[in-house]
Amino acid sequence: MKFFWITLGWIALVLGVIGAFLPLLPTTPFLLLAAWSFSQGSEKLHLWIMTHPKLSPPIIDWQENRAIQRSIKVTATFTMLAMIGLTVLFASPLAIPSWAVIIQAVILTIVAAFLWTRPEVEKIQPTLKIETNQHDDEQQPEKG
Repeated sequence: MKFFWITLGWIALVLGVIGAFLPLLPTTPFLLLAAWSFSQGSEKLHLWIMTHPKLSPPIIDWQENRAIQRSIKVTATFTMLAMIGLTVLFASPLAIPSWAVIIQAVILTIVAAFLWTRPEVEKIQPTLKIETNQHDDEQQPEKG
């Protein structure tokens, strides 16, 4: 079963990374799925994704606050606008039907509305709380 969870985690991770560049493919939900899948199949991979400097911030922001950074919202919105613009520009030469352009615009508008109605967090590295076996209240011997 571990093989299944690890494979699902890698597939979700790849889709999440691709989603960073394609507006109809969301990044954060796939990263969340990858983190959860890795937690089921491999403690090592789960720790890796949860401490990765580029991948972990949106996962931790969402897990702790259900929030999305403003910079991510802005980037996603401009990417969606660019995709709609390119579709409109090339719709006639590529024989893309009007209804398909309208559906794309409606879906991207709904996605943008969802993004902008989520709370925002500061653009700081979230802290991941990792439990250790050491206790803060234990006295350490003084070195002298």
